Amino acid sequence: MRLSRRIRIVYTGLVPYHWLAVTLAALRGVEPYEVLQALGSDRRLPVSAVGLGPKVLGIFARTGAGRPLVVTVRRGDGFDWWILGARDMTDDEFATFEAWEANQ
Repeated sequence: MRLSRRIRIVYTGLVPYHWLAVTLAALRGVEPYEVLQALGSDRRLPVSAVGLGPKVLGIFARTGAGRPLVVTVRRGDGFDWWILGARDMTDDEFATFEAWEANQ
C-alpha cells in the first residue's frame, strides 16, 4: 500500500489505527471523531466479522455522546489496525451490546 494513500496514523491509547483516504470518503452519517471515540472507549466488544477472516473485527462501542457504533477494523503488522469503516448498530447488534454492557 502506498504511503500517499494513507491519511494518518492515530493512536488511541497505545494502539495505532491507520486511516485511508477511501475509508474517510466512504463514511456516511458517522464523523471521524466519533469513530475514534468509539475505538478509545473503555467498553468495547470485539466481534469476529463473519466470513471476512480472523484478522477482521467489528468493534461494538459507544461514542462520547453515547451513540452506539460498529467500527470495522483489520489487523495489520504488530499492534497496528486499519479502520475499514463504521456505521450505526442494527437493532439486534444494539440488543447484544446492551446485554454485554449490563454484565460488565
